[in-house]
Amino acid sequence: MHEAIAANPWVSLAYLISGVLFILALRGLSSPASSRRGNNFGIVGMGIAVVTTLLTHFNATIVEIVIAIAIGAGIGLVTARKIAMTAMPQLVAAFHSLVGLAAVLVAAAAYLNPQAFGIADAAGQILAVSRIEMGLGVAIGAITFSGSVIAFLKLNGNMSGKPITLPARHVINLGTLAAILGLIAYFLTDQSPWVFWTVTALSFLIGFLLIIPIGGADMPVVVSMLNSYSGWAAAAMGFTLHNTAMIITGALVGSSGAILSYIMCRAMNRSFISVIAGGFGGDSAGGAAAAATDRPWKRGSSEDAAFLMSQAEQVIIVPGYGMAVAQAQHALREMGDKLKEHGVTVKYAIHPVAGRMPGHMNVLLAEANVPYDDVFELEDINSEFARSDVAFVIGANDVTNPAAKTDKSSPIYGMPILDVEKAKTVLFVKRSMGGVGYAGVDNDVFYRDNTMMLLADAKKMVEEIVKSLD
Repeated sequence: MHEAIAANPWVSLAYLISGVLFILALRGLSSPASSRRGNNFGIVGMGIAVVTTLLTHFNATIVEIVIAIAIGAGIGLVTARKIAMTAMPQLVAAFHSLVGLAAVLVAAAAYLNPQAFGIADAAGQILAVSRIEMGLGVAIGAITFSGSVIAFLKLNGNMSGKPITLPARHVINLGTLAAILGLIAYFLTDQSPWVFWTVTALSFLIGFLLIIPIGGADMPVVVSMLNSYSGWAAAAMGFTLHNTAMIITGALVGSSGAILSYIMCRAMNRSFISVIAGGFGGDSAGGAAAAATDRPWKRGSSEDAAFLMSQAEQVIIVPGYGMAVAQAQHALREMGDKLKEHGVTVKYAIHPVAGRMPGHMNVLLAEANVPYDDVFELEDINSEFARSDVAFVIGANDVTNPAAKTDKSSPIYGMPILDVEKAKTVLFVKRSMGGVGYAGVDNDVFYRDNTMMLLADAKKMVEEIVKSLD
């Protein structure tokens, strides 16, 4: 049956069209201005791929298919409506885990019934090439699942964001990985159940071991890396299922995720190889558990902030996870509009790893209809802080911390930061002086002479500033 499906020119054409649409979707998602169009391309492409697959594979009844779609669609709709933007990173991690688990289940089904998947010879033995595909698919899928579960727990606060290191963890990781690869090679000569299930179990284990040592400051890169893994798992299962659309989609997700991980590693001054190996950022001593509140610092009010910004020529706004938690993006855009009415130039500076996942701040600002032309990446705006009157930091700690440039013992050492301290005045919105960023490091900017701390809920503080500007 699989050979007949593959030979059908209409099936190949449909999968080709869906593949082109997926490429157009990625192209559209590369810019906020075209992201909605790109998302629509992706939806249409996936619709074509799903319908084509359902029409050409008859392993389930229409009733079973409808029930499965209804269950999945219901869960997706409820989740999409209820999830807060602050919880989006852990939702993405959870979705990655489901992709990995799906790959494991497909591989297990193919192993238990290879004839149904068209991957068995006349003697009932799994074809050699299919064993390689199956072994790689189940390994990558299991790593993606268990690693994503740990990422979810860390992002959701169920597990500490601090690195959890094991003695000789690199030796353990390398030994486990070597055992997995060795067993996949042995699987070519012996398809005994113990080989397949041992590969699966070890892959689940290495997923946990790779992500547990990674600290909270590096979580955005982890999310990107797991996204890449989920794509490669899907591509491997596409070969097992003889499904061109899965191969194309998985390869696109895997390669784009790998490229994004590489870009983010450069932005954080991390080694790409150490990302893949796991435990990057985990050798440092870590930061303090709380801010050093005994150091002198200056406190300001919303009126002070409104006056300083209204008299400025240029204000650079630096959003962070604190803005997301407070859902202050709409009030922030209103504040920016008010400042523009006063003749102030307003720009937004986005650090590549601000928030808990790639593009987190861009999504929030786009949701609030902040003009795309006002939003700048780190390398495009960092030189402007020294020429700006005010840097308005709202809930961004680690990405503005000078310790990344000076303290070699810091878990964020080497990470490029936004140079907010170079502005004439720094207005730092923070809930209290007792807390620190996700990396657990106190920020020297709090105590500088040109810094004024605005201690309050971010949304409430911005709303009060807007009233003062009126």
